[in-house]
Amino acid sequence: MSTFLDDHMVVTRRFFVGLGSVGIVALKSLPVLADDARDAASLQEAIGNIESWLTKPADFRDVSRGTPVPHTLPLEKRQEVGLTRDTWKLEVASDPDHPARLRTPLTKDKNTALDFAGLMKIAEQETVRFPKVMTCLNIGCPLGNGIWEGVPLRKIVWLTQPTKNFRRIHYYGYHNDDPKQLFQSSLPIGRVLEDLYDLPPVILCYKLNGQWLSPERGGPVRVVIPEAYGFKNIKWLTHMFLSNLASANDTYANGNNDVDSPLKTFCATLLAPGNTPARQPIPITGYAQVGVSGLSRVQVWIHNSKDKLPAGDRYYSQAPWRDAQILPPPQAWGGDIEGDRIPANTLGFDKGHPQTWPMRLTKAHWAILHPGLPPGEYTLRSRTIDEKGNAQPLPRPYAKSGHATIEQVEFTVT
Repeated sequence: MSTFLDDHMVVTRRFFVGLGSVGIVALKSLPVLADDARDAASLQEAIGNIESWLTKPADFRDVSRGTPVPHTLPLEKRQEVGLTRDTWKLEVASDPDHPARLRTPLTKDKNTALDFAGLMKIAEQETVRFPKVMTCLNIGCPLGNGIWEGVPLRKIVWLTQPTKNFRRIHYYGYHNDDPKQLFQSSLPIGRVLEDLYDLPPVILCYKLNGQWLSPERGGPVRVVIPEAYGFKNIKWLTHMFLSNLASANDTYANGNNDVDSPLKTFCATLLAPGNTPARQPIPITGYAQVGVSGLSRVQVWIHNSKDKLPAGDRYYSQAPWRDAQILPPPQAWGGDIEGDRIPANTLGFDKGHPQTWPMRLTKAHWAILHPGLPPGEYTLRSRTIDEKGNAQPLPRPYAKSGHATIEQVEFTVT
């Protein structure tokens, strides 16, 4: 978490203006805040130091695989193996072990592999942009939140003219020509050809926040799946296979992971109490990952260590949770996006304004000014309530299907 904060904390003033009367009036409009102007100002300061909603491309956390990691290769080597826009080519063929029938596979041998210029011609016909938080299945904080741009993968699939025996697509990127480092993922073809449950399409992505994908972010081209964890969003894409295999064959499955689990809703703190003076209101801020089930509320609970925890209440459902405030859309989006404006025709936005808030499959921020406490040892916990009424870590409390553990922060009041 300390690394997450170091990498992502950007001082902004996008939620309220100044510390004067205008700022105080805005703060006091939130139901969780105190009437005292000094206390309101302390929360104002905490909110002003929240990370930006969009993450700068260079500030995304990196959990890339490879020895060496492909983006660290010299330019000459990246050109040689097709990891620049001028040299990139994508092969889309039938799975040799579980063949699908294709009329026109895209292969280097036949000089029909898709190159970057060809991808850009497709982009002239249909370009898709959507916001998405990129997050790892087994890490408790997001890697970054961005606007991803590309072309629907189905446009490329149809170029191969599949005719029968086609149930799944699996794909991988460049990992140093070492078979032991091969890292692949897969999708049912239904998810590629149809945008289920009002989700944006699966895309071949070439831009992040309006900028060409850097090698660090998986450029020149990667897969981006709106509802999926990071391991599905393969970087440095080079190969795709249309397959008659009925089940997933993801590399991540070998680690006892649920490879079909979509993003969960959960929250954690950004600013949490440390050594706190007695009976002084406590400003607390945090972020929430908004999963497929949406987000309706964020709550906090501060427990005095002298008090026994409720027996048999594994997820603290009977605890005296207190509602925090989900912060509204920011005045500045951040992320080094051009003009600090959401690009036109970004899904989920209308003329640069979000159509719903918080936005599903992205992140949100929250804040609360908690009443002061007497001296003692305490534990702060926070949780989300999704749009279905499920309290974190439900409905999927199991780690292998994505992080949702309730965070615990211990602190002292003196």
